[in-house]
Amino acid sequence: MLTDKKGFIPSFVEIENSNKMKKLVLFLCVAAMTYTVEAQINTPAPSPSSTLMQTVGLTDVTVEYSRPSMRGRTIFGDLVPYDKIWRTGANARTKVTFNKDVTVDGKTLEAGSYALFAKPSASSWDVYFYTETAGGGTPQNWDESKVAAKLTAPIIEMPKEMAVETFTITIDDLTDNGAVIGLLWSNVYVPVKFGVGTDAVVSENIDRVLNGPGAGDYYAAAVYYMNSGKDINKAKEWMDKAMSMTEKPAYWQLRQQSLIYAKAGDKKGAIETAKKSLAAAKEAGNDDYVKMNTDSLKEWGAM
Repeated sequence: MLTDKKGFIPSFVEIENSNKMKKLVLFLCVAAMTYTVEAQINTPAPSPSSTLMQTVGLTDVTVEYSRPSMRGRTIFGDLVPYDKIWRTGANARTKVTFNKDVTVDGKTLEAGSYALFAKPSASSWDVYFYTETAGGGTPQNWDESKVAAKLTAPIIEMPKEMAVETFTITIDDLTDNGAVIGLLWSNVYVPVKFGVGTDAVVSENIDRVLNGPGAGDYYAAAVYYMNSGKDINKAKEWMDKAMSMTEKPAYWQLRQQSLIYAKAGDKKGAIETAKKSLAAAKEAGNDDYVKMNTDSLKEWGAM
């Protein structure tokens, strides 16, 4: 028999009311879950994200940012106040990435990612490359030590009929040695110039190629020929050339040389080189190469 905590027997009506209440609670839970599922409707983002990738000379430049629109609002001097730091976009901080060092206002900006901030005024913008890229909006506490580069860029006003509705970043005026990051919104265009070191890289490559292959080139070619089952005698020739150009060959280089000798049928040379590799591996404390060289020397009858 059912009783409550005080020992009373609940009436049929009370039991029925309790069941109805449970059903009502269950119905409300299901309805809430249904509403939650149905409420997950995809709608366009007010400031959609965008990624811009451009190669300038031999440098890859990537810009990741969000793009707010005017929607009838006055932008500069109102929505974007003058003389205050702005994140040049919306949502997460606008991020500019260079895969090689560049120059900004004559100063070197090291390869890496930077948040792009600006301080607009009526006649020019101060533009900042800031090392702290995480987060949204401007830093709560601006840290000048995190400003990797800064320049002042002029404002170029565009005709009203050419007003840009949605904030846009471009990479314009490409040359082998630099380009311009363009910031466009409303009737304003702000050019942010940067340089790339194409000439120095190309000159270095020319000197390297014209001076002939280096030790690393001969070594890589020799190992490739051995592993690919190509002309092992050519691999041996290239490896000897690489080692002759290397002041102090490393144990892992000597290991490859010994394997090439063994494959070429030069057992004596393989053993001598493996012993050098073993000694160097012991000195470096590399147990893996100690074991590999020991196993090879045993296989070749030297231990």
